[in-house]
This record gives sequence, structure tokens and C-alpha cells, in this order.
Amino acid sequence: MSLSSPNDLESRTLNEGKEDLEAGLSDRHVSKEAVSDQEITQVPRQASLANQEQNEDEFVIIVNWDGTDDPASPRNWSFRKKWGAIAIVSAFTFISPIASSMVAPASAQIASEMGITSSVVTAMTISVFILAYAVGPLVLGPLSEIYGRSRVLQIANMWFLAWNLGCGFAQNTAELIVFRFFAGLGGSAPLSIGGGVIGDLFHPQQRGQAIAIYTLAPLVGPVVAPVAGAWIAERSTWRWVFWATTIADACVQLMGLLFLKETYGPVLLERRAATIRAELSEDERAHTRVRTIFEGEDRDWKAILKRALTRPFAMFAREPILDLISIYTAFLYGLLYLFITTLPEIFQQTYHQPIGLAGLHYIALGLGLFTGAQIGARSLDRSYKYFTAKNGGVSRPEYRLPQMMPATLILPAGLLLAGWTAHNHVFWFAPDVGIYLVGLSIILMNLTLAASTFLRSLAGFGFPLFAPAMFNALGYGKGDTILAAVALALAPVPVFFWKYGERIRGMSRTARKA
Repeated sequence: MSLSSPNDLESRTLNEGKEDLEAGLSDRHVSKEAVSDQEITQVPRQASLANQEQNEDEFVIIVNWDGTDDPASPRNWSFRKKWGAIAIVSAFTFISPIASSMVAPASAQIASEMGITSSVVTAMTISVFILAYAVGPLVLGPLSEIYGRSRVLQIANMWFLAWNLGCGFAQNTAELIVFRFFAGLGGSAPLSIGGGVIGDLFHPQQRGQAIAIYTLAPLVGPVVAPVAGAWIAERSTWRWVFWATTIADACVQLMGLLFLKETYGPVLLERRAATIRAELSEDERAHTRVRTIFEGEDRDWKAILKRALTRPFAMFAREPILDLISIYTAFLYGLLYLFITTLPEIFQQTYHQPIGLAGLHYIALGLGLFTGAQIGARSLDRSYKYFTAKNGGVSRPEYRLPQMMPATLILPAGLLLAGWTAHNHVFWFAPDVGIYLVGLSIILMNLTLAASTFLRSLAGFGFPLFAPAMFNALGYGKGDTILAAVALALAPVPVFFWKYGERIRGMSRTARKA
């Protein structure tokens, strides 16, 4: 144990920045770690104790990691243990988006049984789940900083499981929409917490592959699910779409209960501090205060919640660069859900295919997402390390942008190909190629950008609501041409960030405080 004054100890701390990743991207992952290699630092000081007439020595035990190589620190876990945690979190992140879109091919059945005549209401029964994604992370993210990632993630998933099961028993439109919204609240937890888990486990230069796998889940899940949902709806009933996802989620939940360990450093050290307190005698407890290196005013639950609820909106008001990134990612996420909700209509009405066969065209979108994830997993860290080395070992966030630049041109090309081939009834393989290119470009850009889950989720909710009216009025060709024009207008964004990103970040009030 080393002896020092409290002021000396506090002056020997450093800030360790953790990147903010999708999801919800309102989380704060900045911590303080002591420079000392000792696990526990005892600091004698004079303290004026209430109801006592004289001062007595009080020992402050400050609990920290046992040096930089402490095996209990999540960043020092074994390769197997780290990737086991990523696999389970990705499974949670996979099953929730599956539930968000698996019902899409069955929307006509639901509308028929419940007497829904409005295309907007029909689309809302699907996309209201994504609206909850905008709300849930504002609370679940900060709760994970208070009670830990694993506990909040699993409790939220149980909430999602219960309401998703209830969707299968809904008797009217109002019940279905309300149950779907509440299910989405629980289902939003992996999107708001998963990025924090990656930050807990990996240093910034090691996160590329983990990001690629984690980001693939919420993008591929909504695409794979309708393939199964189409056949379930055709062979059985739409209610089994919900019951099937509930069964799958129960399996994921069991894996989490058995194998998912806590990764959040402050919570792990608080547990260590609690163990130390329990080992003290009654006399020692009267003269000893045990706290972790992280404890302070910013670890108070009220401060964490207040910061989480106000910080995203304050940053939107103060940081134009964040606004631009968020608008781009919102557009991409909205496009994804627009395609998810309109694909059944394209291939059932234009190409006159049965619901099960029409659902197979989601594979084209899924293959595009999968291919993009594979490219991203191999190039993201490589690009980051290459340009960092070229810059004398000084890293910049912009070094993850190169893989995004070609994707900005692939996206409008895919939109035009998918729209006009469907409009002109070209052989079904042609629009599938366009859909594949859309999926490829969406994930390449999502791997590079990390921005507000709130705005992205609002776009995922809103795009499907206006899509039917737009395509009915303009047709698929003109409708997708408008979307392609927006994509082209946003295409210079990564080039702009590459050239001016460092200068803009230097002007940021948030960056200067970090």
C-alpha cells in the first residue's frame, strides 16, 4: 500500500476516452484510472467527525485495478472470454431487430384480420417498434452505468420477451401497437449498451472487428427475419411470427444468464470495494472509508441520468458536425426500414409472387449487408492503423472514413437500379442486384459513422409511413430516384470530414472539455 495525500492522488489521474457507438449513442464512456500500480491506496487524513469532540485519523481506501495487467479488468480478459461476451451481446442485438421486422410480410394478414384500411396504420404496426428505440436508450444507457451492463441488458430483454409474447395475443390494432411499442423499449437495450461493452473490452485501435460484428446484428436481423416471417405467415398465422421470436429470445436469454459477465469497470470496482468493506472489523469500519477511483459527484445516479437525458440534445444544439453525421445515419437507417416494409409489396404485386417466395428477396438485402460487414471487418482496423502510422503514430477518427467513400456512390446506383427495374417489370433478378448494392453501401457507411440512436430510430419509424404514399403516387422508379438524389447530395460528407474534420473538432466545446 502506498501513502499519499488525497490531492496528490487526484492529481495523478488521467482521462481515458472511449468511443461512443449506434445504437444510442448518448452514452458517456469516459473514466479515470489511477497511474499507481497498486490495487488499494490508503490515505491517512484528519477528518472532523460529527458528534465527536476531537479529530481522529480516518483512512481512505481507494480501490483501483491492480496495475495495467490486472486480469480482472475486462480489457485484460482472455481472447475467448472477450469474444464470448461480444457473441452474447450480438445475439441480444440480433434478436430484437428480428422482432422489429419479422412481421412485415404478414402485415396484409394483420390488416385483414383487424380491419385496418389505412396503409399508414399498417406500416405503424411494424415501425412503432423502432420508435421505442429512440426513447429506450435515453434511460437504459445511463442505468447500465449505475447497475452494470449485464444486469440492465438482461432485465430489459426479459421485459421485451414478455411484451413480444403479448403481441401474439393482441385482439385489436390498439393493443398490437401498444404492445409493440413496449416490446421495443426493452429491445432497445442492446443498441444502447452494446457499444459500451465493446468500449469496456477493447482499446480503440482494436475495436474494428468487434464493431463490424456488433453492427451487423441490428442491420442483418431485420433483413433475415422477414424471410422466415413470410413462410410462417403463409403456412400458419401471423401470431406465430411473435411466438417464434419469443422462443428464440428465450434461448438467447438463457445464454445470457449462464455466460454473460459484467464488463463495466466502475461497477466491477464497486463490487471489489464492497468485498473489502465486508472484510473490515467493526472498529476499522468506524475509521475507514472505502471508495473506488471512479467515485465522485459524476457517479451519483441523479447526475448520470440528468447528463444522459440532456447531453444528446445539448450536443445537437452545439455541435454541427454531430448534426450532419446524425442526419446521414438517420437517412441510411430510414432507407433500410423503407426497403424492409416495401419489399413484400414490390414482389407480390409487381411480380405476382406468393408471400413465401416474395420473402426470399430479403436475402438480396441480407447478402449485401453481410458482404459489407466482411469488407468492413477486414479494412476498418487496417485503415485506422495505416493512416495512424503514416501520421507519426497520432490517430484521428477520420482514419476510418476511406472505406465509406466508394459506398456513397454505390448507394444511389443501387437505388436507381432497384427502382427503375421494378418500375419496368424487368426480370426479378435485376431489382435484387440493386437491393444488394443498397445493403452493401448501408453497412459500409454505418460501420464508419457512429451517431445518435435517437434520430436514427425516428427515421426508421418515419420512413415506412410515407413510403407507400410516395410509391403509389410516383411509382418505384421516380420514388427511388428522389431517394438517390438525397443520397448523392449527402455523398460529399465523408470527403468533407476527411479534409476538415480535425479543424471542426478543434472548434468543438465538447472536445475541448474532454
